[in-house]
Amino acid sequence: MSSSSSSSADEVWSSLLTLATHNLEDYRRQVSEAVGLPFSRVRVIRRLAARPLTMGGVADASGMDAPAASVAVNDLEQRGLVVRATDPSNRRVKMVELTAAGRELHARVENVAPKAPPEFAVLEPSDLEALAGILARVGERPISLS
Repeated sequence: MSSSSSSSADEVWSSLLTLATHNLEDYRRQVSEAVGLPFSRVRVIRRLAARPLTMGGVADASGMDAPAASVAVNDLEQRGLVVRATDPSNRRVKMVELTAAGRELHARVENVAPKAPPEFAVLEPSDLEALAGILARVGERPISLS
C-alpha cells in the first residue's frame, strides 16, 4: 500500500470510527433495554460466548480492571448467567463460563439489530449496497441487506 493510499485509508477509518463511536450509545441502550442488564454485563456475556475465560481474561477482554470484572462476574453469577469452574489443567485457576441461561441471553443480545444512525439517511440503496460490499471485503462475514 502506498503512502498516499495508507493516508486515505487512515482518513476513511477515522471517519468511520467517529461515526460509529458517536452513535454507539444508542445501540448500548437498545441492547441493555432488550435484556435488562447494564451494558458492562452484556460486554462480559459477549466475551464469554466464544469460550470460558479466567477472571483476568474476562477483565482484559471486557476492557475492565480486575475489581470491576469481579463485580460484574459476581452479579452475573447471582443472576444464574455464569458459573465459575476449576480449570482442569490448573486447579488453582477458576474459569468463568456461560450457563444455559447465559447462552440464551447472549442469543437475545445478538438478535438486537442496531438501528442505522441518522447520517445514513442521505445514502441511496446503491450506496448502501456498495458500502456493504466494501465492509464484507474487509470484515469477517458477508453482509446481507435483505
